[in-house]
Amino acid sequence: MSFMDEFNFWLEDAYFDQDTKNELLAIRNNATEIEERFYKELEFGTGGLRGVIGAGTNRMNVYTVRKATQGLANFILKQGTQAKGVAIAYDSRRMSPEFADVAGLCLAANGIKAYVFESLRPTPELSFALRTLGCTAGIVVTASHNPPEYNGYKVYWEDGAQVTAPKDVQIIDEVKAIKDYKDCKTMDKDAAIAAGLYEVIGKEIDDKYMVELKKQIIHPDIIAKVANDIKIVYTPLCGTGNKPVQRVLSELGFKNVYVVPEQENPDPNFTTLDYPNPEDPKAFTYALRLAKEKDADIVLATDPDADRLGVYAKDQKTGEYVPFTGNMSGMLIAEYLLREKTATGTMPANPALVTTIVTTNMTFPITKAYGLKLIEVLTGFKFIGEQIKFFEQTGSNNYVFGLEESYGCLAGTHARDKDAIVAVMCLCEVAAFCKNQGKTLWDMMVELYEKYGYFKETQYTITLKGIDGSKQIAEIMEKLRQNPPKAFGERKVLKFRDYQNDVIVDMATGEKTTTGLPKSNVLYFELPGDEWCCARPSGTEPKIKFYMGVKGQSIEDANARVAQLTEDLKALI
Repeated sequence: MSFMDEFNFWLEDAYFDQDTKNELLAIRNNATEIEERFYKELEFGTGGLRGVIGAGTNRMNVYTVRKATQGLANFILKQGTQAKGVAIAYDSRRMSPEFADVAGLCLAANGIKAYVFESLRPTPELSFALRTLGCTAGIVVTASHNPPEYNGYKVYWEDGAQVTAPKDVQIIDEVKAIKDYKDCKTMDKDAAIAAGLYEVIGKEIDDKYMVELKKQIIHPDIIAKVANDIKIVYTPLCGTGNKPVQRVLSELGFKNVYVVPEQENPDPNFTTLDYPNPEDPKAFTYALRLAKEKDADIVLATDPDADRLGVYAKDQKTGEYVPFTGNMSGMLIAEYLLREKTATGTMPANPALVTTIVTTNMTFPITKAYGLKLIEVLTGFKFIGEQIKFFEQTGSNNYVFGLEESYGCLAGTHARDKDAIVAVMCLCEVAAFCKNQGKTLWDMMVELYEKYGYFKETQYTITLKGIDGSKQIAEIMEKLRQNPPKAFGERKVLKFRDYQNDVIVDMATGEKTTTGLPKSNVLYFELPGDEWCCARPSGTEPKIKFYMGVKGQSIEDANARVAQLTEDLKALI
């Protein structure tokens, strides 16, 4: 069917509810909007769904969510693991509770028990819950840090990580195989509960989650020593992090935790935020105002589903609050864990740190210093979680820490996804340790630069929305793939990695080797002096992202070098 035929089908067929039809009637004279909503199915990608909320095949609504869940249910039934059930969590966004219910009742109608959280919960707690309950899979209804008009749907497997190959593609195939929305099952909620196919979960999982988080603390005595002095400002950015963050910090003994009142409660419209992303400095406007009022030591923000953490810390010399990238905060936690586990004799045998190919190269000297194996994986925390599974299956290594540049990390193996709650807890312990020595987190960061090198990373992003946008992104990637640049300004390209074609090319000799990682639409350019640039389309947004990293002789030199590399990149594309 054409997009207009599909539009008319939704308007006329009795399967679709009247509210949906009224929404579509309001745009019946807007051909451009109709085409955008119906020119394709909302893509069920390797992580699930993400899109604008609204009526249409290319939108997040009860029908597209039910279809995705029916595909997942069909896959589970073919695996024969339906008796284990599926855990479901959701965030603070519009329609999140409704989408969670739609998913739960679709599963129930297929004879698969749904364990649904009573209210909003962080994404990492879903990862923990499904493993605790012994489920075959998990679903989180969230659009993470996207703007308020978005929602999403992520699928996890029994190991607690987002689905990876080959199951991701197999589930996608099951979803694509559903051609008629009427083939998607559902049932009455009361009937599902009576049949034992829909169970509400909550406090019992929360309590167990807290126990596991606190196992990562190394020096509770130091926290107790400075608990009355250290001041922490925190904002959940109107999302899911507020209750678990306040609870864990309180139970650890921190006395002065100030939550930004304007952003404490769930708000699906994110009224006080342009963009609910802790990577955006504007998201800290209210938090920094409160920090200055309270003279806080650190300022923390978790994104709406509480898997990413943004950080500011006070510089004692200037009195200003310094922003930390995800690479910086991740390295602070990593250095602390590796150093103190080594000092206390609690480092496990064959320890490993797992990171992604676009994360800071400071991971190389830091793992070398403490004798850890460093494993690099593709972008996406599911690949870090997958390594934990491999370690358990083979006994080859013991996971100590994992991080990615996009403000996500994981200490411990209680979850298999990035966990901003455990990151808040760990970073507050690091801050307490520094406070006990008369230092700040910024002081410790400078020490890391002096010890390992002045590494600096940045991103350059091009947003291309709509039908033509995806074509333009594909064209940019293909141009770089077919004609890789020989230099970025004065920096020669030493090696070119094409992960889609599993090849690394030595630009001087032409010698080719394999990447050793799964195929992915990612291009990586190795430059002299531990510098690099990487290009990849976003898996969740209409963007192409360019990641870059440099190593300078000082903070100022590193800043200048990364700025020049960015300009050289712009000149190329």
